Amino acid sequence: MAGAIIENMSTKKLCIVGGILLVFQIVAFLVGGLIAPAPTTAVPYTAIKCVDVRKNHHKTRWLVPWGPNKCDKIRDIEEAIPREIEANDIVFSVHIPLPSMEMSPWFQFMLFILQLDIAFKLNNQIRENAEISMDVSLGYRDDMFSEWTEMAHERVPRKLKCTFTSPKTPEHEGRYYNCDVLPFMEIGSVAHKYYLLNIRLPVNEKKKINVGIGEIKDIRLVGIHQNGGFTKVWFAMKTFLTPSIFIIMVWYWRRITMMSRPPVLLEKVIFALGISMTFINIPVEWFSIGFDWTWMLLFGDIRQGIFYAMLLSFWIIFCGEHMMDQHERNHIAGYWKQVGPIAVGSFCLFIFDMCERGVQLTNPFYSIWTTDVGTELAMAFIIVAGICLCLYFLFLCFMVFQVFRNISGKQSSLPAMSKVRRLHYEGLIFRFKFLMLITLACAAMTVIFFIVSQVSEGHWKWGGVTVQVSSAFFTGIYGMWNLYVFALMFLYAPSHKNYGEDQSNGDLGVHSGEELQLTTTITHVDGPTEIYKLTRKEAQE
Repeated sequence: MAGAIIENMSTKKLCIVGGILLVFQIVAFLVGGLIAPAPTTAVPYTAIKCVDVRKNHHKTRWLVPWGPNKCDKIRDIEEAIPREIEANDIVFSVHIPLPSMEMSPWFQFMLFILQLDIAFKLNNQIRENAEISMDVSLGYRDDMFSEWTEMAHERVPRKLKCTFTSPKTPEHEGRYYNCDVLPFMEIGSVAHKYYLLNIRLPVNEKKKINVGIGEIKDIRLVGIHQNGGFTKVWFAMKTFLTPSIFIIMVWYWRRITMMSRPPVLLEKVIFALGISMTFINIPVEWFSIGFDWTWMLLFGDIRQGIFYAMLLSFWIIFCGEHMMDQHERNHIAGYWKQVGPIAVGSFCLFIFDMCERGVQLTNPFYSIWTTDVGTELAMAFIIVAGICLCLYFLFLCFMVFQVFRNISGKQSSLPAMSKVRRLHYEGLIFRFKFLMLITLACAAMTVIFFIVSQVSEGHWKWGGVTVQVSSAFFTGIYGMWNLYVFALMFLYAPSHKNYGEDQSNGDLGVHSGEELQLTTTITHVDGPTEIYKLTRKEAQE
């Protein structure tokens, strides 16, 4: 009768495997910390105020802030008054990237946030619940001399949230409001070298469009994109890890199919976890270098969601299948109370992502947070997902407590055994406790490292060595969960070691090939495992 490899592996071999995995884990952190640059770069842009004096502003004309065909510019709004330039004639133009630079597909995405510089005027104050309406055109080209091609043209409304800390008196005119930054644009690919934004603020007093928004002095943007160097390191990691997880997954399932029994629930869930890890590893991002796939961000979110849902489900089933006295085992239906919150929470987050990044596939300026209805809807989805997550962790903590309590309770039977058998059982119980603690450590490390990467300055300097903390977080945590799945499939694969029926019913001998198994879900044609018989008999008594 054969058990899992973790049950038949000696402590020495288990330590060797753990040491090898630890080395790979350290390498994963070092790759991000020492080789990769920071994950993202933030570039500030200040819009140039161009003048469009054409009578028909509806016909597309691209106003470029600099270059051979640069627009007619004004330095500030005050300059427009003596020149009799109306507000509808002013176009805020932003060229992406800055001069003498170009964008690259290795940047993967572009995210822009908007900051308005609004001056206080007694006769033009920001009214309550003011909304700014922008007419935005986005164009692109791949060289400095070709014509601009329109990529998107939308009316972009944004609600202003501004405060003025000084007294609203004449002597404080000209001071700026403190305004919250606004989400502006997100594009899921960077397929072109140059981009151009033309932002108009059309004024229509009859329709109350852009009335009561204060005196806008400047429009500033901050563009965030992924660093090309980090992208290359990230792609290299995914390319290396994909065959590694795939090979161990095929090996794992082959060993299961060689058994004389059908796969049990825990084995199926581990295999499904391996499939989800392989799915998230497949480096389809390589195609984004040559193709304009704007849906890659949404696709990446879906892949991560599937993996995390599978990981959370595995933890519940792993604990449940190791409750030695539990009667409802080896059936997914027995876990509907615990898995249900995972399904509901994942569905809510999926709908939220589709409402945000799904719409951005056709309108890059869309944000669900810009309207009251959208904000309430988004918060509803997030709150429901948060409640489901809390319920899940309550169930998980309760089941982990039960597992440790049951295992500790069975240790009372150990003194009646022979020394060799007692030592063997104690070793197996220790290994299972150790594996559960490793799971907890992986989850804790993810949270701790995320917090450290957020509060730190982005990098640490030790002598002449610079460590990129944020990059180390991404590569290290990504490598950690790959190693975790790899270890699960390796340690829980069926072992081919056997021992005689006489030894399974009597005291354990001292021969090296004689082992017992603790995984209570793995049953065979000749009945449950030895420790399962032991604990089940105690429970019945």
